[in-house]
Formats: sequence, C-alpha cells, structure tokens
Amino acid sequence: MNRLEDDPVRSALDAVAPQLRRLRRRSALSLEEAARSAGLSPAHLSRLENGRRWPSLAMLICLARTYGTTVAQLLGELPVDHHAVVRATDLAPIAANGGTYWPAGAPGRGTRALRIHVDPRRRAGDPYSHPGEEWLYVLDGCLRLRLGAARYTLAPGDSAHFDSSTPHHLAAAGHGGADLLYLHTLSGPGLGPGRACGPAHQAPNGAAPHE
Repeated sequence: MNRLEDDPVRSALDAVAPQLRRLRRRSALSLEEAARSAGLSPAHLSRLENGRRWPSLAMLICLARTYGTTVAQLLGELPVDHHAVVRATDLAPIAANGGTYWPAGAPGRGTRALRIHVDPRRRAGDPYSHPGEEWLYVLDGCLRLRLGAARYTLAPGDSAHFDSSTPHHLAAAGHGGADLLYLHTLSGPGLGPGRACGPAHQAPNGAAPHE
C-alpha cells in the first residue's frame, strides 16, 4: 500500500499552497482582498496558503479566476507561455452575461485582453466597481458606457480608459450590438474578475469581466 505522502493527489495539493501565495503577491493583493474576491474568509485563505487546508475544486476555480490563471497552473501542471501568439483560428467564443468573448491574450498575465461583442438584447444592470484599470476601443456599432454619474455613447474609433474602482457598466446602443477590444489591467491592488466566486464580477472561464 502506498504511503500517504506518496499519494500523487496529496503531492499536487501540497504544491498549491506556495502557488497561491506567489500569485496573490504577484497580483499585489492583500489576504483580505483576495479572500473577498474568491468568496472565502481571510483565515481560510491563510490556511490554504500555509498548507494547513486543501482547497476544493470550487475553491481552486475561484482562486484561479481571482489571480487570472488556470487550475492547471495552480496545480503546477501547465506553465504559462509569456510570449504567446493567439491565432484567430484557435479562438473559441464564449457566450455569457449578454456578450460573446474571444480571448486575445495569454492567461496568467497581469493584463487580460479580449474581443467582445455586446448583444443589443443584453439587459441593463447595476454598475460594478473593483480594483484595476480598464481600456476599451469600439470597433463597430455604438456602445453605451456608464461611468460613475456620467453617461457616454461611444462610436467606432472611440475609446475609454478608466479606473475600475469607478462604478461602470457597458451596453449596446444600437440594434446590431457593439464590438470592442477590451483590456483589464491588474494595477495597484488589482484583482481578476470573480463575481461568480465573490462580490466582484466574472466572465466565463475567468476570461475577463463584462460589466
């Protein structure tokens, strides 16, 4: 019979603790900020980082989204390619939250890049705020941007760059929807989107937010 310390599952989970600590520090997040984004208590996250508790799969998914990486990287199975070229033929669209998302950058970086189509039928919702910075550039259609108390209608060629701590929301202004390029940068105490795991907002597969 294998000894417990030789169990490959235990070995993989033991490797998560230092990864969690490293990724949180790389994202410039305090223990409290990261725990809040992932829907955990600071004490629980501290125990995970120190190897005193093993995370469930749900926790791994939420933490991977918070740090802008994948569960595979948390487990040390998949190194991030920091010089990735994203081919158009490899882009798989993800539909959720009234939009369609195409990843346009490598995972595990401090900046997330997306191409987004905002569906005209997307319902208006409450604005969101979270640490970081956002930049968007309208490719086609018209986009409504709610930014604090201000309201903007952006046409093709218009762009916006703002602090994500300002409450904001996106919607299409025309019947054809809107297409845009989108960047979310983890600046300062930045964190990845995580509404599905905590109070911050979340796009599918941790790709990026769509407010």
